Amino acid sequence: MAPTKKDAKEEKEAKLTPQQSADLIMDYLRKQNRPYSATDISTNLKNRVSKAAAAKLLKDMHERKEIEGRAAGKQLIYHDEADEADLEKLQEMDAETSRLKSATLELKAEEKDLRLTLRQEGTQVPLPELRMAVDALRQEEADLSARLATLKNGSTKPISVEEREQINSEHRKWSRTAAARKKIRKELWAEIESHLGKEKAAETKEMLGLEF
Repeated sequence: MAPTKKDAKEEKEAKLTPQQSADLIMDYLRKQNRPYSATDISTNLKNRVSKAAAAKLLKDMHERKEIEGRAAGKQLIYHDEADEADLEKLQEMDAETSRLKSATLELKAEEKDLRLTLRQEGTQVPLPELRMAVDALRQEEADLSARLATLKNGSTKPISVEEREQINSEHRKWSRTAAARKKIRKELWAEIESHLGKEKAAETKEMLGLEF
């Protein structure tokens, strides 16, 4: 019985050389632009490269520094080396955003102490702008916390141009917020000094443990 077209196709796919398999994997990683495990690659290539062969080829390619790899839970995942810059940029932005978030929370604590001092001295200062800033900050903090949780769960894809611009935009917003709070703190403290006098204000500052 003559072989069918299906048999001929399967025979042709089964005859991939190791180099052809490696080229097929590399092409797939570059097109998808995201990390994959050996099992995922084998499955997505419809088993043209077996799981065992994919694992060995990926390990060899990683050792030759043709691709990047890292542990993700109990398995190894690999991605095109060109994606590493995006991953590093994302980590840097994540760290900077966390730093700004911590700085803003510290400013909120200082603001609370300053407002308490004003109430104790019987002085009321209208701060509608500060209230609006606090409300906006609470919403931004909730949004950013949700995004940070996603970034840290280990399954984040390399960032796209749109995602990178969104991260940059958030970074700029937090930078502006931190700068605005420093200005508000300075103006608020100047108001306190005008009512208490510099000497008593300095004593109050030391008593509260404020550093600025």
